Amino acid sequence: MKKYDAIIIGFGKGGKTLAVELANRDWKVAVVERSSSMYGGTCINIGCIPTKALVHQANSNVTNELANFEAKEQFYQNAINKKDATISFLRQKNYDNLNNLENITIYTGEASFLTKNDVKVVMDTETITLTADKIFINTGAENITPPIKGIQDSKHIYTSTSIMELKQLPKRLAIIGGGYIGLEFASMYCEFGSQVTILEGANQFIAREDREIANSVKETLEKKGITINLSANVQEIKDGEKEAIILYEMNGDVLELPVDGILLATGRKPNTEGLHLENAGVELDERGAIKVDAKLHTSVPHIWAIGDVKGGLQFTYISLDDYRIIKDELFGKNQRTVQDRQGIPYSVFITPPLSRTGLSEEEAIAKGFNIKVAKLPVAAVPKARLMNKTEGLMKAVVDADTNQILGCTLFSPDSAEMINIVDFAMKSGQDYTFLRDHIFTHPTMSEALNDLFSQIK
Repeated sequence: MKKYDAIIIGFGKGGKTLAVELANRDWKVAVVERSSSMYGGTCINIGCIPTKALVHQANSNVTNELANFEAKEQFYQNAINKKDATISFLRQKNYDNLNNLENITIYTGEASFLTKNDVKVVMDTETITLTADKIFINTGAENITPPIKGIQDSKHIYTSTSIMELKQLPKRLAIIGGGYIGLEFASMYCEFGSQVTILEGANQFIAREDREIANSVKETLEKKGITINLSANVQEIKDGEKEAIILYEMNGDVLELPVDGILLATGRKPNTEGLHLENAGVELDERGAIKVDAKLHTSVPHIWAIGDVKGGLQFTYISLDDYRIIKDELFGKNQRTVQDRQGIPYSVFITPPLSRTGLSEEEAIAKGFNIKVAKLPVAAVPKARLMNKTEGLMKAVVDADTNQILGCTLFSPDSAEMINIVDFAMKSGQDYTFLRDHIFTHPTMSEALNDLFSQIK
């Protein structure tokens, strides 16, 4: 048995940052990662970075100039190769950042709890037991496979992870699920040259978003050639000799869709399988996420959960903020909690990106606010005209009684950057006139915030 001050299970953003923090404070730290292909965590290897690398390649407009599908397929293969090279570099860098520190030992193997202090690690060549007074679980989330007939046997099924390893561009791609992950891949593969069909079981498109924004997103994606079928319930998948046939029910009819590839974008669940949390007394909620308190302690006080494994918003920057909460408890003023996080901004990297912070118009009305609403079509923005990227809509909601910004949604080029400006104004207590009258550089997309908030009368 090997004794450490801390064991961190999982190599994700919060865990790896915490490992360096503890090691620099002379703690002896064991980091356990089950796969050598996951050093650095989900974001680096199968999430944010590889997807955005491919989005960047897809949006280069080169595919629009290619004469045939074979040429587009070659461009796609090159994009996958570039993505792989980038990820390999970052994965090694993340490994070295920890491995080069004297106080950190990395174990590549499957971790499981024996007791509330002891963790078994099964590696390729040996099995060892680690023990520590403090343990941090940072194992992330995994894809959900829905119970559809034929799905387990089909050779044409991909997840958001496995499809990015595919070197052959699917000519016809079906995406089961019309959530944010599904939309990102739909937009990306459409830009690469695939014929994309989305099968969404709900009767409303991206239901949590403002209806005007959602309609603008749907219209833009459909203009690109993406088919979006709502209330489409997939019943069965049958493999043919060279294709798969999806049988789905929509509006009372059972329809068939022949495709070359099927992407499952049906959600993700906390990755706790095999950890044997029951041996440590760590409790899960009804969705299978690890229960935590406001300072990320599990039901066992000396065991914390970080990132996606505890449920809630699945963003890398949430995992990083989890690290800040733990750092503040261990070495700071012990004041930070998850309740400090209000109105987290997010972006969906379709083309153009969809970004939001705060309340939508419908949510603000439901909460009883007296509101004023500002709307600005992207086509009215000079920089958008210069870039010839005029699809989209900007919308902001303001409290009519206090002039405070309640929320903002930007479906526009550069929105992933712009939304941080709005969020900063909101968090710092500025009212909408701050953005209405702020001096921005020109020509930029950010200066559109002047025009957007000028719509408030």
